[in-house]
Amino acid sequence: MVTEPAVRPDQVLHALGQVMDPEMPAVSIADLGMVHAVRIEGAAVRVTLLPTFVGCPALELIRQRAVHQIQQAAGTPIEVDVEFSTAVPWTSGRIAPECHGALRTRGIAPPSLTPPARGAEPIPCPWCGSLGTRLESWFGPTACRAIYYCRACRNPFEAIKFA
Repeated sequence: MVTEPAVRPDQVLHALGQVMDPEMPAVSIADLGMVHAVRIEGAAVRVTLLPTFVGCPALELIRQRAVHQIQQAAGTPIEVDVEFSTAVPWTSGRIAPECHGALRTRGIAPPSLTPPARGAEPIPCPWCGSLGTRLESWFGPTACRAIYYCRACRNPFEAIKFA
């Protein structure tokens, strides 16, 4: 007799869509493109995530929240293994285009959909849309973000680096 798994892959993906990034709570780890693989092995779930930055201090918190959400989705105690892998590098191109608006509403400029050229055009301000922006610091609050300043609305903002 074959028993059904406690949870389906689509339920796991939905659960991971509920795990918000601790450093950018406007988007989930699924929206950020961190979910690399989901495997159901009997009553166990194996998830591979790609860290946005290898030294990210939030990885353990993300792991704990992912395990919790998957166990909630299963509705029954199951084994959940969440691992981080750098075998495939995360890039900002993995961020779902539909979540760019959520980033902008939080004052974070999403990455360009194409790699910037040397001396690239300015990043649009997430607050007013102006291209009259300048890079203030390549080193933002996290390794994946930089600080910009908008000359039009006079607000600083963060921008996700193209990786």
